[in-house]
Amino acid sequence: MTYNRRFLVALPAVFLLALAVVAGPLPAGAKPIVHDAEYYILEAQNGQKWAAQDKKLDARLAELKKKFGRPPNIIHIMWDDTAFGDVGIPAIQKVRGLTTPHLNKMAQEGILFTRMYTEVGCTPTRAAAATGRLAVRSGMYNIGMLRESHGMRGEEVTIAEVLSKAGYATAFHGKWHLGDIEVSYPHNQGFDEAFFTGYNQILSLWTKNGEQANATIGLHEDMLPPDPYKLDNTFITKGWVQVAEGKKGEKARQWGDNSHETYLKIDQEAQRRTLEFIERQAKAGKPFYVANWPMLASFLPVAPKCSQARSLLQDGLQCNIDPFMAKLTAKLKELGIAENTLVVAMADNGPMSHNPPPGTGFSETIFRGGKGDFLEGGVRVPAQAWWPGTIKPGTVGDIIHVVDLYTTFARLAGATGYIPTDRIIDGIDQTSLLLNGDTYSRRDYVFIYAGPKLGATVKGNYKRHWISPDPVGEASGIPAAFFYLPADTREKSPLLVNLIHLKSPFNRMRLRHELWKKKYPDSPELHGLPWTGIANATPEVKALLQPPAAMDKLPFDPLEYIEHLDQIPFDPNMDPDLSR
Repeated sequence: MTYNRRFLVALPAVFLLALAVVAGPLPAGAKPIVHDAEYYILEAQNGQKWAAQDKKLDARLAELKKKFGRPPNIIHIMWDDTAFGDVGIPAIQKVRGLTTPHLNKMAQEGILFTRMYTEVGCTPTRAAAATGRLAVRSGMYNIGMLRESHGMRGEEVTIAEVLSKAGYATAFHGKWHLGDIEVSYPHNQGFDEAFFTGYNQILSLWTKNGEQANATIGLHEDMLPPDPYKLDNTFITKGWVQVAEGKKGEKARQWGDNSHETYLKIDQEAQRRTLEFIERQAKAGKPFYVANWPMLASFLPVAPKCSQARSLLQDGLQCNIDPFMAKLTAKLKELGIAENTLVVAMADNGPMSHNPPPGTGFSETIFRGGKGDFLEGGVRVPAQAWWPGTIKPGTVGDIIHVVDLYTTFARLAGATGYIPTDRIIDGIDQTSLLLNGDTYSRRDYVFIYAGPKLGATVKGNYKRHWISPDPVGEASGIPAAFFYLPADTREKSPLLVNLIHLKSPFNRMRLRHELWKKKYPDSPELHGLPWTGIANATPEVKALLQPPAAMDKLPFDPLEYIEHLDQIPFDPNMDPDLSR
């Protein structure tokens, strides 16, 4: 095993000795997965213990495979913008005006994670789940909006590609939100079949219903009185694809139209396809991986209300996600495959507490902050795992990150050998945590990015804000930017004197992380023309591929801007409402 020289300089000598011991000889031609620098610090101290655990885990997985005749099926359910406690903790639900009995029962029968971390927004979290890499590494830290002309690179190796190589059938249904360029479509990223959206729930407002309600202003110009002062007919986007479907190796097709009526059918169609996919693979005797990432709800209010909160989030969880989980578990039991199926259900980030549409019910609970924040409330989400007969019921306080699902799913499928070794994989194999329970995590740290900039670092119960609420202290090198999370879940009381001894340890963490990134640089954002490769494209979508004006009348290429979209800067001094 080789290590970056500058990285090694940062390691104490005792850790280097341990690395030599635990790394051991590798099989001929085999290359190890490259993890983030901090992982090697932990491996150096715990590697021998982990190796002993792994022998027992391998034996257990082999027994399960022999019993069922194939490796476990894997289902990943991930919805949007939910605060910790809004699912899985009935007492908090009582306060918040909702109930999710089926999700709560699954949490009781399996693992309820109390420290599942994600990225700060939906696109970056989905990229992290798909690739096992922090979104900054794949250039997917931007949250895609209408005509984003942006998406995930073909060079990224998704969990669908990894599992496909191990003989799994793979499917994606729901909110993809990883780009509107052709290479990024899920059936071009390893999934055998896909039913997907390129954008998020704002699709529900980009409709004539939304324009009529002034929920969207000026998008549907055909509904508006003529503007006598209008000169530019290319400024407002006129064509997009609300939802598409496709199969590996084939072109995509738009499903339905861009109406609100079509939007309201997305989740029910995605759920139908997921259940049908599961039944088809079970009858074929083939292991499968399916990701169902629901739209959850419409930003344009619809009747009837069903939760006591009468809000978008609560209604979506109680009357959409929870009934689907009941159907899902019933189908697994009916097919006799529940005991050979792992189900992970979780939110993608914290609540949309900044500028939410009215009537949504998004709210902070225990932790401060929400979607877009590197505060705990933005990235610490409700999550649970269910695997009858294999996962022991119990609450887990260990740290786990959404990227860890990538590596863990691969281990369970016997597909670790298909994980790429030419890049950093942030995901850590957490099979021991799933099968052994609390205190068996192999992670005690998290790097939290705000866009492309490092916002905060967590190590155990300690946290440092790199984008600091104390700029004067930061400038002098003694910032009050350190937090002890168990005593300060709101991150309102930074400690200087009490925790200043953590300044150097956090600095070392950051430097190791950044030095390792120099050896394995982040990929830049990828841009291109939106919504190409749609077999039944509408005239409006086809028009997206044409220059917005006659080429011979312009002194420049009107599409050249696409190559420079990544130059639009993030605010380096951004303050995510830290003074609140």
